[in-house]
Amino acid sequence: MARRVKRKPKKKLILMIVILAIVLIGIGTYFMFFNKNEVKENKVVSTIPKYGYTLKSNKSAAYKKLFQELRSILTASKVDEKKYVKTITKMFIVDFYSLKDHVAKTDVGGVDFVHTDAVENFLVNAEDTIYKHVESNIYNGRKQKLPEVDKITIKSVNKTEFTYNDNTDEEAYEVLATWTYKNNSIANGYQDEATFIYMHDGKKLVLVELSNGEEEEDDLDE
Repeated sequence: MARRVKRKPKKKLILMIVILAIVLIGIGTYFMFFNKNEVKENKVVSTIPKYGYTLKSNKSAAYKKLFQELRSILTASKVDEKKYVKTITKMFIVDFYSLKDHVAKTDVGGVDFVHTDAVENFLVNAEDTIYKHVESNIYNGRKQKLPEVDKITIKSVNKTEFTYNDNTDEEAYEVLATWTYKNNSIANGYQDEATFIYMHDGKKLVLVELSNGEEEEDDLDE
């Protein structure tokens, strides 16, 4: 007579699978809800389509206000280029020099206003200089104190002839600007004046040269 083999119950295996599933669900829930709150997604909240400008949700209140001013200037029946170049200069200064508003050394401000051919070198130079010691703040835990731009003064706006990448613009703009910071003790030693050169790229004005106060002027891509 054949002997019947009694199978062992699988209760322990089932229990282990249930526990593992609970653990995995718990980990997934943590990353979905808790980490989602720590690392916020930056969304585009406004655009100026004909000029290619976009406003993201992570920008400062000062930058957002200037963006709306820029929108009004560029959507007028006739664009006032002096107002245009003054406003983008202020936007560049607020975005580039307010290190407090950036989450890492690679999060460089002002890129939207730089000539596309100069962007790569502009980023490298920024990361090696002014942004070099910016600590990460991806999870909002940074203790480091960083400068924030306060007041900006446009000292002069003049038309000039300028050549960049073998292209000459006889109606380029040279802008001299100065600015202050909200906390002088933190911002001590940081740049507070510059000369900007903008050329036309179609109807858009793009930054092709930035000089540091009295220093010799250099193209952004050198």
